[in-house]
Amino acid sequence: MVFTPLPRFETLDQLNAWLWERCQERAQNHAHPEQKTRTIWAVFQEEKALLRPFQATFDGYVEDRVRVKSTCLISVDRNHYSVPAEWAGEWVRARRYVDRIVVLMESAVIATHARRMGRDKTITDPQHYLQVLERKPGALRNGLPFQKLPRAITLVQEHLQAKAGGDKAFVEVLLAARDHGMDILETACAMALEQKTVTVTVILNLVHRLTHPLPPSPQQTPEALHLKEEPTADCSRYDTLRGKPYVH
Repeated sequence: MVFTPLPRFETLDQLNAWLWERCQERAQNHAHPEQKTRTIWAVFQEEKALLRPFQATFDGYVEDRVRVKSTCLISVDRNHYSVPAEWAGEWVRARRYVDRIVVLMESAVIATHARRMGRDKTITDPQHYLQVLERKPGALRNGLPFQKLPRAITLVQEHLQAKAGGDKAFVEVLLAARDHGMDILETACAMALEQKTVTVTVILNLVHRLTHPLPPSPQQTPEALHLKEEPTADCSRYDTLRGKPYVH
């Protein structure tokens, strides 16, 4: 028997998609164990219409109570995941799903990460450390969460830090992600680089424009709604209503 080596998968989603394709291929090419003249796939398609739809939501996870370290990290399965800095030192609940880690304080979700397999890996979200960065701009230089920022943001960082006061300027740019998210900030940085106007003011203005788009253009009034007689500005009509002529 010849075994074909499996391809390498970066994520569980890729593995599951590959397994699903192989299952469909097998069902389409193999005879049903009872109805020998038909394939497994053909019988399934016939029975599928008779199955009841699955209504319930399966929320399968294992939950642990863990403490947030001073580095804003929690330990789950020998790996480390970040949470927002304001929860440092607090006890939180970490839910382990097959594909993700969800961190809760009471009933509120405060952090979500893609679950990593293996051991001794550290997964951080730069947005979780913005509160620390606001107090200590020097953390930009050596802080692990800020070593792998999106490319457009990294290029802006290099541009700003080449000038005096660049650390503080870049911190001001990064803090925009606290209210608007890293995706919006990345888009604004890419636009500033394209326009070759990489300044704090320009980037923050672009963030504002992306989050507060211009109002839609006025709609054309249908012909049937146009006035046939335009109103005139005639103040003497009020004197008529009062019953007295206007006296200069």
